[in-house]
Amino acid sequence: MTDLGSQSLQTPREGVAASAALRSFAAQIDHTLLKPDATPGEIELVCAEAIQWGFATVCVNSAFSKLAAELVRATGVGVSTTIAFPFGASSTSAKLREAAQAVADGATELDVVIEIGWLKAKRDDLVAAELKAIRAETRGHTLKVIIETGLLTNEEKARGALLAVAAGAEFVKTSTGYAKLGDQLGDVALLRKLLAPGIRIKVSGGIRTYAGARALLDAGADRLGSSHGVQLIEDMPAELLAARAD
Repeated sequence: MTDLGSQSLQTPREGVAASAALRSFAAQIDHTLLKPDATPGEIELVCAEAIQWGFATVCVNSAFSKLAAELVRATGVGVSTTIAFPFGASSTSAKLREAAQAVADGATELDVVIEIGWLKAKRDDLVAAELKAIRAETRGHTLKVIIETGLLTNEEKARGALLAVAAGAEFVKTSTGYAKLGDQLGDVALLRKLLAPGIRIKVSGGIRTYAGARALLDAGADRLGSSHGVQLIEDMPAELLAARAD
């Protein structure tokens, strides 16, 4: 493994406990590394950061599911693995094999890209059958269905979200971050109005500031996917970063 001893992994106020606000915020972030040239050493660093800050999960491509699971085992940090990322255009059988392998490798959450072309063509029967098959393959693990809102009309967003829920997904996710994003705040508001309170919403793509992240959470998002997780923490207002010493 990469020697991380030289990395700066200090809390924002050395020797002072992280505040409840910091812990709560960090627990809503999937700390993400999905670039195509990611190395094992970079995965190790992302996992170390996730453990340090208490992020909800590390989100990695399926080739790194096993490594990430080994690195975060017994720390409280989960492993989100992407399936058919970023286009969703793999065959159903390929998606099922990738999902099954990710689960076998230790993934706790699966971020699956919907077949966008089927959705836009109103082939809801095909979308529903695929999502139900993936849900059956991954039962017992959190399923997040990425509908890629930036490529959809509001009617298509609603239809895709409801198909995901009908299949048993715990999350509807707005974007891979690789297609155009559209109106993320508007998409969160639309989904939150449409979905039952128990169905959670994840937003990904372009989240680089605490203010931007906070706005999405306040609009109704439950989880944020960002490759800038540490930057988001460091961007928090100083009074929220550390607990006061009495």
